[in-house]
Amino acid sequence: MSNIEKQEITQELTKSYIDYAMSVIVSRALPDVRDGLKPVQRRVLWSMWETGVVAPAKYRKSAKIVGEVMGNYHPHGDSSIYDTLVRMAQDFSLRYPLVDGQGNFGNIDGDGAAAMRYTEARMARVAAELVLDIEKDTVDWLPNYDGTKREPKVLPAKLPNLLLNGSSGIAVGMATSIPPHNLGEVCDAILHLIENPDASVKDLLKYVKGPDFPTGGLIFDGGAIATAYQTGRGSVTMRAKTEIVEQRKAGAFDIIVTELPYQVNKSELIKSIAELVSEKRIDGIKNLRDESDREGMRIVIELKNDAAPQKVLNQLFLHTDLQKNFAYNMIALSGGIQPQLMSLKDVLSEYVNYRRQVVRRRTQYELQKAKDRAHILEGLMIALLHIDEIIATIRKSKDKDDARANLIKKFKLTEPQANAILEMRLQSLASLERLRVETELKEKTALIKELETILKSEARILNLIKEEVAELKEKHGDERRTVVVKSGLSEFKDEDLIPEEEVMITFSAGGYIKRLDPDSFRSQKRGGKGLIGSDVAEEDFLTQFFPAETHDNLLFFTDRGRVFQTKVHEIPAASRTAKGKAIHNFLEMPADEKIRAIVNYGKDEPASYLVLATREGVIKRTKLEDFSHIRRTGIIAITLNENDALVGARLSTGKDQILLTTARGQSIRFKEEDVRAMGRSAAGVRAIKLKKGDAVSGFDLIRSGDKDSRVLVVMANGYAKQTPIKEYRLQTRGGSGIRTANITPKTGEIVSSFILTEETEIFALSAKGQVIRTSLDSVRSTGRAAQGVRLMDIAPGDRIAAAAVI
Repeated sequence: MSNIEKQEITQELTKSYIDYAMSVIVSRALPDVRDGLKPVQRRVLWSMWETGVVAPAKYRKSAKIVGEVMGNYHPHGDSSIYDTLVRMAQDFSLRYPLVDGQGNFGNIDGDGAAAMRYTEARMARVAAELVLDIEKDTVDWLPNYDGTKREPKVLPAKLPNLLLNGSSGIAVGMATSIPPHNLGEVCDAILHLIENPDASVKDLLKYVKGPDFPTGGLIFDGGAIATAYQTGRGSVTMRAKTEIVEQRKAGAFDIIVTELPYQVNKSELIKSIAELVSEKRIDGIKNLRDESDREGMRIVIELKNDAAPQKVLNQLFLHTDLQKNFAYNMIALSGGIQPQLMSLKDVLSEYVNYRRQVVRRRTQYELQKAKDRAHILEGLMIALLHIDEIIATIRKSKDKDDARANLIKKFKLTEPQANAILEMRLQSLASLERLRVETELKEKTALIKELETILKSEARILNLIKEEVAELKEKHGDERRTVVVKSGLSEFKDEDLIPEEEVMITFSAGGYIKRLDPDSFRSQKRGGKGLIGSDVAEEDFLTQFFPAETHDNLLFFTDRGRVFQTKVHEIPAASRTAKGKAIHNFLEMPADEKIRAIVNYGKDEPASYLVLATREGVIKRTKLEDFSHIRRTGIIAITLNENDALVGARLSTGKDQILLTTARGQSIRFKEEDVRAMGRSAAGVRAIKLKKGDAVSGFDLIRSGDKDSRVLVVMANGYAKQTPIKEYRLQTRGGSGIRTANITPKTGEIVSSFILTEETEIFALSAKGQVIRTSLDSVRSTGRAAQGVRLMDIAPGDRIAAAAVI
């Protein structure tokens, strides 16, 4: 009882908790920055190396490997050891698996590995780089748990494993989360750091582009990546690799997923998507299939015919693990005992410094071995030079010990030399054997000199490290799997995955819209029959046909004076012969309301006004910013009388001129400034005085400074003409205008008009869906009163419905 000390309980609890916390931190949860391994991982690899379970040796039962580890080094239960071995064999968990497994080692669906008695394993070839040279006194050792064996405190680790395979773990009061990286990039960064010790993290990021996950995918935001590597903490957005594929049935699409974000369970992902669809939180998905096989991953998300594929994909990114964040917390043990938050440079510097110690210790070991051998060879040379005396001395000796003592005394040898002489075979007396001893001694002498030079030169040691790192890259390097996208995703936007590219938009009177590639039409000569451009019904015809960018905004103006908004990429892509999708699938507008005009503008749009014209000759100008916040249900754009309708809408700078043409061949040109800016709900002012039965059929803007513009008019029966703008005098708004074309039964009424500057081609579409694309050079310039030339051969009962220039 006298040995019992009284202790304040709070002090005892504090001390016990700290001891427990440090035990968890050092002995279980955190990796060592030098070899990137936790103790159980290190023990598994060392045990496999020690017992010869390495490539290319035969596979060994996992149960035997686990038994060796547990019996010799890690007496904490077989399940933790086997779980570690399994994870090190999974190519979807480690970027460079350290164990070569044979059998069922689990899968990305979350299915567990088979029992250890059914699987086999051996050390992977790349893992040998962690243990290489361990026999050359390169690391410190400590006794195992029962003192019967020794185990390495850390492995020599020629492989920079901490960055290559990353690490994750939860300790007491801290956690680590380090992503895997590409070996080639890490090796390049190490080489740069050796040559430039003062290199910054920014310099190193020229080589290390970011994480390289075993499952591939995409990562976003170069700024977030840089911050994470500079501070050791941060978050990077990961996304699955997806593709939108058109089905054989025109207009229907599938979303194909071929790569997932790191540590995403495929079966759980599919289950979550199915639940979101059943809960109606995601619309547009018809079917969901997992077609993954040995060739690779393939999840097929089949969409409904009326679904916008890009919109559905972005909803999936928003609500499922097709997009998730990887949180950096780069904490590792420095020196094997001190937890430390590290930047990218800190990790690489620790690796280089550790390899300097390993190479120095290895060189010292090799130097000592060379000196020991040279010492023996010197003794052998003495014996060979005095062989008769050596033999005589040995024969006169009582026994081996006496012989050893006599040799040492007479020939001034050391005990190791004397032992070597006593163990010489008679064949060593041959002349060739003597020559071999001399040659070997010279080699060892040269080697000793070389090794001593290395130990005296820090630069030589660093050069050896560089050579080994370059060899690693050559031997084990591979291509990056994860694509790095430098743009950030701080706010989720639909266009984040949409490439900026030019498309054509078509819209029919029946309300069908689509976007398609402009190159789907081949250029033809004037007067050709045209190609089928849209599969419209007999009672339908095309009214809008214009180029746009996928990130542009689209404003839709209806016959009732309201405006709706959507993005170009939300319009479904379709083939040239596809009908398109009903506009009511995209806009929340009544079924009896019709679209009369469409305007597109981008984020860098220089225009500041929107000009609207109506069939009854009314003009209106409104600031574009008044249309920046449009409700899904639309807002008022212009107040129309009962019999009026929109002809079109154009973006303007405020300094442009306006040209209107009528169906009967009249036109008027006046300054935009003649029309004062009005609010959205205003009705507008008179632009042209119309004769009975006439109506405005088109209008366009003459940009400030465009003195050489031309006016192109397209007529219903397939005729067109262009006239220099200088033939249209500037008038006052509200007049009757002047003649712009000679309208006859042969030409038909004017359908459209355009102001031409540098455009080179015209698209013309008929009501029956014929389309022609031809050069404007083939439409000759004529006076205002001319009929024009035939642009397109119109079939009986057909007529030009719309035209566009690009």
